Amino acid sequence: MTLDLSIALAQLNARVGDLAGNADAILAARAGVPGADLVVTPELSLVGYPPEDLVLKPALIEAAAAALERLRLVSEDGGPALLVGLPVAREGRLHNAAALVDGGRVQLSFKHLLPNYGTFDEARVFRPGPLPGPLAFRGARLGVAVCEDIWTPEVTECLAETGAEMLIVPNGSPYELGKVDKRLSIAVARIRESGLGMAYLNRVGGQDELVFDGASFVLNADLVPAVQMPDWEEAVAITHWSRGAPGEAFRCAPGARARLDEDPADIWHAMLLSLRDYVNRNGFPGVVLGLSGGIDSAVTAAVAVDALGADRVWCVMLPSPYTADLSLEEAGETARLLGTRLDSIPIAPAMQAFETMLAESFAGRAPDTAEENIQSRIRGLALMALSNKFGPMLVTTGNKSEMSVGYATIYGDMAGGYSVLKDVYKTTVFKLARWRNAHRPRLALGPAGVVIPERTISRPPSAELRPDQKDEDSLPPYDLLDRILIGLVENEQSAADLAAQGIDPAVIARIERLLHLAEYKRRQAPPGVKIGHRNFGRDRRYPITHSFRTA
Repeated sequence: MTLDLSIALAQLNARVGDLAGNADAILAARAGVPGADLVVTPELSLVGYPPEDLVLKPALIEAAAAALERLRLVSEDGGPALLVGLPVAREGRLHNAAALVDGGRVQLSFKHLLPNYGTFDEARVFRPGPLPGPLAFRGARLGVAVCEDIWTPEVTECLAETGAEMLIVPNGSPYELGKVDKRLSIAVARIRESGLGMAYLNRVGGQDELVFDGASFVLNADLVPAVQMPDWEEAVAITHWSRGAPGEAFRCAPGARARLDEDPADIWHAMLLSLRDYVNRNGFPGVVLGLSGGIDSAVTAAVAVDALGADRVWCVMLPSPYTADLSLEEAGETARLLGTRLDSIPIAPAMQAFETMLAESFAGRAPDTAEENIQSRIRGLALMALSNKFGPMLVTTGNKSEMSVGYATIYGDMAGGYSVLKDVYKTTVFKLARWRNAHRPRLALGPAGVVIPERTISRPPSAELRPDQKDEDSLPPYDLLDRILIGLVENEQSAADLAAQGIDPAVIARIERLLHLAEYKRRQAPPGVKIGHRNFGRDRRYPITHSFRTA
């Protein structure tokens, strides 16, 4: 009465909307494991995740059905079955479905719990399916729970009570700090409640502002880990399951266990993979960026080189009369260490032209931030001109601390197609720079060794828009600023909450005011990869116009 199953977990990097390419990748994974009984793929693997409002287009639903039919016909060969994800329309309702394709037959199971928080809007486009029962498969009963279905006990409890013998969980679970531990704790809770082993399969790759880290795993019913797949890269793991009499839980034999990234290696790989997929899948030949001699642009350049290779990264220094000689030296040294092209385009002629153009309008007014912002906008204009003329995407270099308080120039240094550091606080930027100098990331195309000069890391940050300018002329020290911002943004704390931690209430009130005033700028910022719990854009959706303050 024993039963053995060989299940291949295909941790794939699907392209949203590329149904033919995704089907090809699924069939290639199947061809690579001819002895397997079943190949499992991630959530919505045929259309890519998240498809957002693409699923509201009937033509996409028809194309998904055609792709599923293609897989069904292939399965008539008697080879490995497939578990794939796709949107399915039934009786006027659109569902997030998992399809078990075996021997020319298709069984469907619909996602029951639709997330509608943070980065997720599934309840907006899908309708919940009924509580699922197990799918019969070659003598076994498979409990398929799609992603959110395991975040509360309801679905797994139903599957266990209706005879499931294992849990298979296809996912589209985006990366954020601490997510690996959070997934594991959820899996442990469901396994304890159901008494069933679990195969947790996640997708990998970048999709606009999200990046998926993979890191799929198998846990047995006794919570003993059996398999740990790698993070950040595609992989196929063959898992071997055995069961005694029908109705007993399956157990997975021990397999390979990859070592996962720790902080801050995971952040670096998140930035690297998201930029790589964004640039490549949108058809850009490479990237261009302003290299200022400061730490933010140096870290951005290093991530770009690791993602794309030095030959696809074009750095440009745009010095003004206020640019320090040290900045010129540091920009040159950064480009040399990374092996990138570096051009220099002085902006003094454009500054003089604008001064002449605006002289009559500005008459009687002392120079102030208006003139400073013109410098930033000249740089943005020049960089966008290079992007337009030669094709590389402009990458912006601002960090989350600056974007939080509006310490950035709209239509200036905010101009660009993607922002690597958009969700990275300044104190983390320093940590990342030191880490990268000591480590070459596993997926990096850039060089080993020091890639960011030590003086770039240790010098006081400055926008260099006026003589002897320092960031701390306008902002609190970054360790204090980030502490306040993490409270206000990540934790939604009030000014009183932060004051209770010993922070000056006047400083808190000023930062809260700047945070809210800068909302209109952030709405016009380029997309950037989600790193923390509350990224600007998909997670934190504040009104631009409002009067509420906690201080």
